[in-house]
Amino acid sequence: MQIKYQLGKLQFDKPLQKIIEEQCLLNDLKILPIEQTHIFELNKLQLFHKDPFDRLLMAQARIEQIPIITADNLFSQYPIEVIW
Repeated sequence: MQIKYQLGKLQFDKPLQKIIEEQCLLNDLKILPIEQTHIFELNKLQLFHKDPFDRLLMAQARIEQIPIITADNLFSQYPIEVIW
């Protein structure tokens, strides 16, 4: 989100840090750290999607067995649960 904000692809009415802190409290969200298992899982993903950040999210979703919320159609080509 920070990168997309810096590129002008996202607009916020308050600092991103504040938004994330609020949402973590309101929705009981937890920030998922990047673990070695996530990095090694990247090797198992086919290269349908070239964005390294998105691929890391997919690897995390696979290892942690959690869904991904995205409008990016390329995510559906991977063995992960996609919501949207």
